[in-house]
Amino acid sequence: MKVVVQVKLVPTPVQAAALKHTLRTVNEAACWVSGVAFARGVPREYELRKHTYAELRETGLGAQVAQHVIKKVRDAYTSLHANLRAGNLGKKGSKRRIKVESKPIAFRPQAAQPYDDRCLSWQYDAQTVSIWTTAGRLKGVHFACSPNALKQLTTHRKGESDLVERDGMFYLIATCEVPEAETREPGGFIGVDLGIVNIATTSTGYRAAGRKLNRYRRRQLALRAKLQKKGTKSAKRLLAKQRRKESRRAKDINHRISKTIVTEAERTGRGISLEELTGIRERVRLRKPQRVALHSWAFAQLGEFIVYKARRAGVPVVFVDPAYSSQQCAECGHVDRLNRVSRAVFTCRGCGVVAHADRNASRVLARRGQGAWDAGRTSHVPATSPRS
Repeated sequence: MKVVVQVKLVPTPVQAAALKHTLRTVNEAACWVSGVAFARGVPREYELRKHTYAELRETGLGAQVAQHVIKKVRDAYTSLHANLRAGNLGKKGSKRRIKVESKPIAFRPQAAQPYDDRCLSWQYDAQTVSIWTTAGRLKGVHFACSPNALKQLTTHRKGESDLVERDGMFYLIATCEVPEAETREPGGFIGVDLGIVNIATTSTGYRAAGRKLNRYRRRQLALRAKLQKKGTKSAKRLLAKQRRKESRRAKDINHRISKTIVTEAERTGRGISLEELTGIRERVRLRKPQRVALHSWAFAQLGEFIVYKARRAGVPVVFVDPAYSSQQCAECGHVDRLNRVSRAVFTCRGCGVVAHADRNASRVLARRGQGAWDAGRTSHVPATSPRS
């Protein structure tokens, strides 16, 4: 199983200048290669290499770096075409899709650049790296990370690492191949109902309330609007400082929730049943004030964290159809729209049971997860590479 570990580089001023110039150079080169690819109908990587490799070498890029620039461009177009086929960038003829298809892909000056072991070497004991730059090979560039991250790097690092710049700081994102635990036969399933008011509610009684996070997001939204309206230099500095702060907090909360759920499943010998929420933003129609809450909801990230933690612990995970789970009684199976008395209260019109709506839905999902497992429909939904 692939897990990515992020470490922070601590370069000297001279080293930082070299890293900054390197990223800008390779991304300018990537923009040029992207233009060539777009003009030639996005050929395959080998053909694209014939049209661009010699010119990249003449600009001073090393052989391996030039190859990575070409591969990065081709991978970007592969992802773009996959998103177009899936309809993630709008329907055919829509303004958004026409805009995307009418020009080549552009790369930001700080965009990530992949390095392999011939361009980047690690010295774990000294916590330094040796890395290729346009100013030559930089040796003894220090990095900082947690003891757990260092252990993973030492024992499991494999493949490429990405150099990226964020807010004037440099990071290396390394890929680690972590062995998976053997998936065991579950003695039941824990259903997980995801929501906005309660981020996650399980059939075992655990409930992660979202009130604090939602209140924080509203404050952040109001602060951004106020600073953008003000438009002064100090306001822009504060806006830059606030960037990604909300996403970091949401990510930390999702890590804690997913760890609690997976630990409970591992302790009790059960599997985890999650809602299949792919495409929910396109399916659900909401009033304008509700859209901010829906699009700020990191449900996909929480699901990915649960999946990758479960795979490392050997806990089976299944994804089930959540249709009518909020209207179905977990006791008798009766489905009725009137069962949902309010957002928090569920009262079955069939058997008369009264329960918390989210808890009832999680029990329904647990039952569906058991049914899916018994039918042999185990989940094959891959988790994106989480960062330690």
